[in-house]
Amino acid sequence: MFTITEILDMAVKIEKNGEAVYRNAIEKISVPSLAPLLEWMANEEVSHAEWFSDLKQKVETNIENPFGQDISHQMLNDTIGDQSFSLKEIDFSRIDDNADLIDIFIEFEKDSILFYEMLQTFIQSEETRSQLNQIIAEEKRHIEKLREFSVLKRP
Repeated sequence: MFTITEILDMAVKIEKNGEAVYRNAIEKISVPSLAPLLEWMANEEVSHAEWFSDLKQKVETNIENPFGQDISHQMLNDTIGDQSFSLKEIDFSRIDDNADLIDIFIEFEKDSILFYEMLQTFIQSEETRSQLNQIIAEEKRHIEKLREFSVLKRP
């Protein structure tokens, strides 16, 4: 149902949505010392989006049905939109601790992984499934980095 190109488009959109939430949160936080962590995470989302974009450039695709691709692209926009998963419900003005902020970031990464794992059920191509597994692995690496950071930030 989805091609790797469409999945990579989704990944880029999710990362950009996350970046927007983090940058917006910088203006809403009540504890200014949390701003550098939010800025770091926003920059990480930028680098993730670039990673996915670069991967998309490397993927060779054959467009068999441009009309079908247009419909699929519209479905993608309707599905993802400005979705930021668990970040949407967060009131960043109430967070006053780095460790809590890192926990929120980890939950967002986990939500992204769950989304990509759900997509796997719609993929018939083994090559596309393999490439999606690379995306999931990248998100899992983000969680590990955040957990390492969390250990450093906890009292």
